[in-house]
Amino acid sequence: MTPEMIEKAKKNVEKLGVKNVEFRAGDIEDMPIEDESIDVVISNCVINLAPDKNKVFEEAYRVLKPGGRMIISDIVTEGELPKKVRDDVEAWAACVAGALPEKEYIQSIKRAGFVEVNVVSKARLGLISSDKIEAHKPL
Repeated sequence: MTPEMIEKAKKNVEKLGVKNVEFRAGDIEDMPIEDESIDVVISNCVINLAPDKNKVFEEAYRVLKPGGRMIISDIVTEGELPKKVRDDVEAWAACVAGALPEKEYIQSIKRAGFVEVNVVSKARLGLISSDKIEAHKPL
C-alpha cells in the first residue's frame, strides 16, 4: 500500500530468489490488476481492516483466473463485538475492531462467487480467532 512496503517486499523476494512475483501499490478494494490475470491471492491479516469486505472479496474473485485460489489469514470473531470495542482506536490498531463474525466472513467470500471455502486452521483467543481460510474460483 505504501512505497516503503513495496520496497521491503521486493528486498524479501530478492533474498529468496523468487522470480514470479510482482508488486503493485494499490487499494485492496480496487486492485490495479486486470480481470482473470493471476493464479493466487494471498492476504495476511489485512481484510479485517478494510471498510468494505464484500468489495475486497469481489475484487479478489475478479482478478483470479478460473481455477485460481485465495488463501487468507485473518482475525474473525465468534460473535458480535461490543460497540465499545468496535469504536476503540486501539482495538482497530490491534486488528480486532474491524473483524467480522466467522460465519459472516465466510458468507461474504461465498457471495463473491468462491467455492470450496474452508477454514484450514483456527487459533481461538477468547471471542476472536485467527483463521486461515482457503477458497477457489470455479473453472
